[in-house]
Amino acid sequence: MQGKESLRILVEPEGDSFPLMDIGTCEAEASEQWDCVLVAHHHTQRDPRQVQQQQFLQELRRKSFHIKRIQDQKLVFFGIRADNSIFDLYRTLLLEPEGPTPHAELAAPTPVPVATRIRIVNFVVMKTKTSAGETFEDLVKDGVFEARFPLHKGEGHLKKTWAGWRHMFRKQPIDEIRNYFGEKVALYFAWLGWYTYMLVPAALTGLLVFLSGFSLFEASQISKEICEAHDILMCPLGDHSRRYQRLSETCTFAKLTHLFDNDGTVVFAIFMALWATVFLEIWKRQRARVVLHWDLYVWDEDQEEMALQLINCPDYKPQPYQHSYLRSTVILILSLIMICLMIGMAHILVVYRVLASALFSSSALPFLEDQVTTAVVVTGALVHYVTIIIMTKINKYVALKLCDFEMPRTLSERESTFTIRFFTLQFFTHFSSLIYIAFILGRINGHPGKSTRLAGLWKLEECHASGCMMDLFVQMAIIMGLKQTLSNCGEYLVPWVTHKFRSLRASEARHLPRDPELRDWRRNYLLNPVNVFSLFDEFMEMMIQYGFTTIFVAAFPLAPLLALFSNLVQIRLDAIKMVWLQRRLVPRKAKDIGTWLQVLETIGVLAVIANGMIIAFTSEFIPRVVYKYRYSPCLKEANSTVDCLKGYVNHSLSVFHTKDFQDPDRIEGSENVTLCRYRDYRNPPDYNFSEQFWFLLAIRLAFVILFEHVALCIKLIAAWFVPDVPQSVKNKVLEVKYQRLREKMWHGRQRLGEVGAGSRPPMPAHPTPASIFSARSTDV
Repeated sequence: MQGKESLRILVEPEGDSFPLMDIGTCEAEASEQWDCVLVAHHHTQRDPRQVQQQQFLQELRRKSFHIKRIQDQKLVFFGIRADNSIFDLYRTLLLEPEGPTPHAELAAPTPVPVATRIRIVNFVVMKTKTSAGETFEDLVKDGVFEARFPLHKGEGHLKKTWAGWRHMFRKQPIDEIRNYFGEKVALYFAWLGWYTYMLVPAALTGLLVFLSGFSLFEASQISKEICEAHDILMCPLGDHSRRYQRLSETCTFAKLTHLFDNDGTVVFAIFMALWATVFLEIWKRQRARVVLHWDLYVWDEDQEEMALQLINCPDYKPQPYQHSYLRSTVILILSLIMICLMIGMAHILVVYRVLASALFSSSALPFLEDQVTTAVVVTGALVHYVTIIIMTKINKYVALKLCDFEMPRTLSERESTFTIRFFTLQFFTHFSSLIYIAFILGRINGHPGKSTRLAGLWKLEECHASGCMMDLFVQMAIIMGLKQTLSNCGEYLVPWVTHKFRSLRASEARHLPRDPELRDWRRNYLLNPVNVFSLFDEFMEMMIQYGFTTIFVAAFPLAPLLALFSNLVQIRLDAIKMVWLQRRLVPRKAKDIGTWLQVLETIGVLAVIANGMIIAFTSEFIPRVVYKYRYSPCLKEANSTVDCLKGYVNHSLSVFHTKDFQDPDRIEGSENVTLCRYRDYRNPPDYNFSEQFWFLLAIRLAFVILFEHVALCIKLIAAWFVPDVPQSVKNKVLEVKYQRLREKMWHGRQRLGEVGAGSRPPMPAHPTPASIFSARSTDV
């Protein structure tokens, strides 16, 4: 009909005929009754792909699904609704109380929540196969279908109370999130909210440590000596440096370094080890309360998946547990190869920094020539950030292939395996450069006059003139700052722009349909698509941030503060994406955050080791303490008012005779300079390591061992002191078990006709697993 919208509504007939039939005039059913919508392009209705499409729909119909077809100008929508018999079977398999209750009154069946309906229907649709063995994913690859999504319906309250920037400091309605998106999404936001809340004391403590450096900004004896060391000349850094640098020229950087490399760093590192343990232990208690509130305390994921498999196919047989040593060996080898590749990426960064140092040193720009080390550190951090973005896509692909090769038994095992593989690769991608700067940079360079060279040509770069802690601080600040700003901006702007673009194209191509159901389906179709990685990517982003917040926090005490500000934005950003900009996520059932909890515990242990090594080998803490108690002037005069660190700078610098340079004439002013200084503990004329170096090395190793044992003991004591499950939760579960046994005993006596069976025991007032479909609303 010219000038009017072309719209066809088709529904399945009651009989056995197929395909679907045009009915022209039909009152549209309420759109909330449709559990999901399949979308195909209109040209699939005129080519051989229509046969595949009809076969798939026929299989769904045989499984008691109702199908409604609405054709737009360019798209064909198929509304899918499951028959109530499917949900009755789900109740029978999972929700019926244990044991016979012959004298109990039969209660009316509880309505199935929308989230549960969507989860069941999505599982059956994804597992359905045509006669040729093609799944829905195969049909999407062949162009038979374009998309599948559940409908956004009833999200208005979440939009008003949660998914908005003005709600940034309000409690999250976790129960409402659970009712709409399922338990897995709700647990993600519950964990993220608790993590953000616990960041407050860590952020304040880190800020206090940083500000304490400001209080000693001018009072530090070491900074004073550096700023007044006008007569100490430092040896040239790199091959292209043409002059000796006065130590006093690094005065500003020395003061800045003292902001985060002070005695408070050790206390803060131990505090963060304790904080990470307390955070996880209290989260376990919080999770236990939430799970009990949702009646999922005894819920089993394997049992749930087997029930869904039986609903999809009554002849389903569970896959037995298997283990192949050959397959495990291959996966281990491939994983090690990928880890070596990630470590190799750090070596590429080393090559870049060496070449950039040579380039900047020979630059015509005076600023670059004077600030070579700073320029190399900053640009190296930017290069590493770009590398992270590229390698993230490669890592995900490799982790998926390794996971497919391993052939996990169930969906939960597949998710756990993929999580471990992907996080391992991401960990080395993100932290390889930080490990290099913290523990390798400046330690294998040799000494002036005999430097270690890359390929025999380029001299390896040195640490910043003020120490390696400055390099590590700058690297951490740039990478974490970019990830918290650019990533968050891109995470919001890209979906927003994409949605606006899709909506604009749709509005230009065709006008708004008159049918309200078609408008609703098309509105959901125009939202950004989601996939199985949508929530996974959010978890991974938070795990990497947690790693930055804890593992190298000794070098960057402001990390918890940045993470706090970022998370306040991240919570509402994710909420806005899920409710406003993306299609509805398929609800997933869960009673914990899965393998991510083990990831968090692993990061906590790594944080103790890394921070202990940073304090021992990267910072100046150990050399300062050794000097204070072994070489300082305070040892000679007990009641002296002299600062115990007086003379430390001169003590920490080795002497190099300029005549030992291979080409001393190329350095400006070399004729007036007979010696220069450099950071190390060596003795001329052979420049071997001095006795002080070996003594310091022994103290450093002893400190690492002592620090790690003390911190790990504190973690273990904290984990023991704070039980994972609150006693109130244990008592409620115990009472439920007791009442069940009393109920079974009462029914058993009734069947046997025993005299004096007594009155029926009262059931507990608090929720039991039988009330799994109860809908409550409580802020967590």
